[in-house]
Amino acid sequence: MIGVLATADQASIVEEFFELFKTPWEYYQPDREYDVVLVTNEHVPEAATRLLLVYSAEATTVDQPNGIRVTSRQHGATVNVRNTCVPIYGSLTTFDDASPNAVALKTTSGSIAGVRIDSERGRLIRLGYDLFREVDLLLSVGQPADHARTPTLDLHIQALRNWIVDAGLPLLEIPPTPAGYTFAVCLTHDIDFVGIGRHKFDHTMWGFLYRSTFGAVRDLVRGRMPLGRLLRIWRAVASLPFVYLGWAKDFWAPFEWYLRVEKNLPATYFLIPFKGCAGDRVPGRHPARRATAYDVRDLPEWTGTLLKEGCELGVHGIDAWHSVEKGRDELARIAEVTGNAGIGVRMHWLLSDSHTATVVEKAGYAYDSTAGYNETVGYRNGTGQVFRPAGARSLLELPLHIQDGALFYPQRLDLSQSEAGERCAALIDNARESGGVLNVLWHDRSHGPERF
Repeated sequence: MIGVLATADQASIVEEFFELFKTPWEYYQPDREYDVVLVTNEHVPEAATRLLLVYSAEATTVDQPNGIRVTSRQHGATVNVRNTCVPIYGSLTTFDDASPNAVALKTTSGSIAGVRIDSERGRLIRLGYDLFREVDLLLSVGQPADHARTPTLDLHIQALRNWIVDAGLPLLEIPPTPAGYTFAVCLTHDIDFVGIGRHKFDHTMWGFLYRSTFGAVRDLVRGRMPLGRLLRIWRAVASLPFVYLGWAKDFWAPFEWYLRVEKNLPATYFLIPFKGCAGDRVPGRHPARRATAYDVRDLPEWTGTLLKEGCELGVHGIDAWHSVEKGRDELARIAEVTGNAGIGVRMHWLLSDSHTATVVEKAGYAYDSTAGYNETVGYRNGTGQVFRPAGARSLLELPLHIQDGALFYPQRLDLSQSEAGERCAALIDNARESGGVLNVLWHDRSHGPERF
């Protein structure tokens, strides 16, 4: 059993942390004995325990009696946990290397960020950062794209697990994996277009023509595209007038292709609730381009087919990220089709702010799946596990890890297919190590001839 003594304002984040690190714990009670006591408070109790873990960037009451001397304090650093670099986003205190204590943790620059003291009473590990402050930052603010590859929160859990096991203590833990498997995958599609036939002489059509001519030739020269595929793209370009006339199949129509290649793999489709609506408070250039040429009511045949195939329909939110009223309207539009109010949402363009979790919960959504990157792939919140975001009571966040646009678009990572495969393989390896749900997004245009 772990006894936890944290600051008063950390209660919700302590509870969420142990939803992710699924092991027995309770708030520290002085009259109880614990195998492990974990403290982020400056005042450390005189606890009879085999392992005392003190996480704090401030001076604590165990420092002076144990000869622990602080040498510096900095904001933001990287520590080396068993040859893995783990970013620290809050304050970090480092300790004097002249003390006789064993080193438990170092920064990547060589400073001591943690010490270990063994005595007859047990083992003390003193870390120079606040664990729950780090978890709070990860689940609320998230990581910058520079650290997207690092499952930071999962690594904090792994480090704590290792310190407990290294102390010779038994650890009862429920792994975050389905029985008989090492991890789970969630396959999702954001449906922004349902065919090029709805786009005549607009930005979308001209973009397709540019990518299929100048862009395709560029990819051929760069060795990113075989000649045979280039010819198939040019055949699609030549067929475009006939698509508009209704004489040729729309090569952007997504659903038939998805259902064929994903047979027996039911996916989640996030559908636009209102067409022609760019939404409010849209940042960046060309906000009007966020509006779509379709909405869910244009797809009666396909929505029925998708539901029959066991797929899930969710909301591709327009204003649900900042407006409770509009979020409810968007949910109601999709619920008309599904007959089920237990619906999830992913925001169009992944828009969100610090209030989004609260707004989405009040609007009645069952979960959100917006927490990810547009510009890269990886761990926005440092974990592969579903979690409860800051400010929410029951809403769950299914974080997004891999998306096609980030992998392949020239303005983003601009990877070749083999490079993208390597990047995805690293995330799969992390999932095998830490469990959780690897959440994959493939947009509807990515199966089109100019991208495929």
